[in-house]
Amino acid sequence: MRIETYGQQIEVTPALRDYVETKLDRLQRHFEQPFDVRTQLSLDKPDHRAEATITIAGRTLHADAAAVDMYAAIDLLADKLDRLLLKHKEKMVDHHRGESIARSSEFG
Repeated sequence: MRIETYGQQIEVTPALRDYVETKLDRLQRHFEQPFDVRTQLSLDKPDHRAEATITIAGRTLHADAAAVDMYAAIDLLADKLDRLLLKHKEKMVDHHRGESIARSSEFG
């Protein structure tokens, strides 16, 4: 997984970059194949805003979060991305291996 972090009207310090990487590392457990995460940190006064776009197997997933401080916004963003990836993974499994009426014995 490759994480790219940049700031819009805010300087991304090494501490913020490390925090983003440690929080988003847990997203790797959902998929075996590598994927890219682009994270944007910005200041929307009075809130801090964190946005991320994940590109995985031809799909693009996007989430954003706002909070009183940047670390809280990153926490919220990581939780949202975790739920998005789980939902995407469930859709893939249901689509490829789901039960259909044609496969069941009741089809007649």
